[in-house]
Amino acid sequence: MKVRLTDEVATALAEGSPVVALESTIISHGMPYPDNVKMATEVEQIVRDNGAVPATIALLDGVPCAGLDHDDLELLASDPDVTKVSVRDLPYVVARGLHGATTVAATMRLAAMVGIRTFVTGGLGGVHRGASESFDISADLTELARTPVAVVSAGVKSILDIGLTLETLETYGVPVLVNGSDEFPAFYSRSSGFPAPLRIDGPAEAAAVMKATWDLGLPSGLVVANPVPAADEIPAEVIGKHIDQALADADARDIHGKDITPFLLARIVELTAGDSLTTNIALVRDNAAFGAQMAATFAASV
Repeated sequence: MKVRLTDEVATALAEGSPVVALESTIISHGMPYPDNVKMATEVEQIVRDNGAVPATIALLDGVPCAGLDHDDLELLASDPDVTKVSVRDLPYVVARGLHGATTVAATMRLAAMVGIRTFVTGGLGGVHRGASESFDISADLTELARTPVAVVSAGVKSILDIGLTLETLETYGVPVLVNGSDEFPAFYSRSSGFPAPLRIDGPAEAAAVMKATWDLGLPSGLVVANPVPAADEIPAEVIGKHIDQALADADARDIHGKDITPFLLARIVELTAGDSLTTNIALVRDNAAFGAQMAATFAASV
């Protein structure tokens, strides 16, 4: 099955111009309406302003798409029946002709199918807290091990077990780069308490590692962690209390599986009186600029 491309994305790929994939779960399940559609529109423009073509990825009526128009974004942002789609869900959503918002893993897979090598998101999935009992580990990690796409994020989502996630990525042989810091970031916060596995400074250095990874014939993607701007972060000791409360609330309501992350993010927005949403939007904007610059440098090197 082919991925449907907009003319803009198809032309950029044919010409070898930089293209940046953007996920759609953050639109449908990560932020409330209308903040989500406003954010999606702004992020696409930031990518363009920094020298690349945006390709928001989703499934519409069962058709995988790379590149969406405003009406498509509005649908994903407001329709409550949009399915959250990881890789395992792709065949079902295609066969049933459903609308689907792609997770990091599914976005990577569809991006790779059309030759997009750079992908910008907010936070990366990983090993959930309590995974020793639940075995709840995001498909993002296995996809990073086998799909050659560089994923720019503000680190692993703070609601997860960051230490175990980094250990798993090491086991899978996935390069984990941190921009401008010797410490791995924690999504809402610049500090996680874990050292940066590999440090780079700026998009050009990130692009060089991308090229070297694939020139070596390695099959994996890369994690490029870009810490949230200092002016926009929520300190770890502040957000940590809200995360603990949200986790307790999820446990009390027996929420788990693919419903847990959307619940926790929404609950944290409530507990922080909207501050976490403000930070989330700020870090996605910053990642979009960094990722577009990285994509442009990489495209010029191949």
